[in-house]
Amino acid sequence: MLTKENILEIKALQAVCEKEGGFDLKLNFDMLENRIGKQKEDLFHYEDGKLVGFLGIYGFGDKVELCGMVHPNYRRKGIFSELMDKGLIDSKKRYTTILLNAPTESQSAKQFLKNIPCAFSVAEYQMKWQEKDMTEDQSVTLRPSLTEEDWEAEIQLEVLGFGINEDSAREFNQTIRETSSDERFIIESEGKTAGKMRVSESNGEAWIYGFAVFPELQGRGIGRKALSNVVIMEHKKGLPIFLEVEAKNAHALRLYESCGFRSYHSQDYYLYEK
Repeated sequence: MLTKENILEIKALQAVCEKEGGFDLKLNFDMLENRIGKQKEDLFHYEDGKLVGFLGIYGFGDKVELCGMVHPNYRRKGIFSELMDKGLIDSKKRYTTILLNAPTESQSAKQFLKNIPCAFSVAEYQMKWQEKDMTEDQSVTLRPSLTEEDWEAEIQLEVLGFGINEDSAREFNQTIRETSSDERFIIESEGKTAGKMRVSESNGEAWIYGFAVFPELQGRGIGRKALSNVVIMEHKKGLPIFLEVEAKNAHALRLYESCGFRSYHSQDYYLYEK
């Protein structure tokens, strides 16, 4: 479990690295701030009492993502190699798929990854909503996910929408339910469950995650109406609104762009070859 001091140290190091590199690191603070148990999921390196190296290990069912950083003044000393070696040893014991995350713009990350057996897998865009006129549509509604039936619908949408196996989907969603303050919504159309999404409000921002509509109901405008409604809801709270989408998901990308979202950064994922 991370302390408030740990979080502040990570954020301070992140600010230095991003300013020097001109990119955004994906450090998943919604997960870092909700770590539980004794499982060591994050690795730290200190010099003279100062945090100069960090590696976050983010598990999603049977898949894990690794992302980290080293202070610019402490590079080329083997710090990140040591952190990565430890992270990979642990991850290989616990996960079947290991993804290494690096900002697209980071040349130092690309150079580092040349020495690791991995291959480019996918790019992911971070998108921010640009204010525009939106119309709320009451034919599609969002309500909190509360019942066992809602839970089962969320699991099936994870499987159908994101290709996750059912056991992993249950484990991941159980962790979210137990440790996160995120709002979990069921999307309804014509009185029936049509999809789901999760909204995280933290650090003065709103992030939309896990947005999915049942395949047989796609193409009817349900996703667009649900997205518009949640954007209106968060905008009324005065929060900037963000989401992420894989570059290969052209349909989702067009949907988000049509609702006013614009890409401002991207992350590259490399599949670790065991």
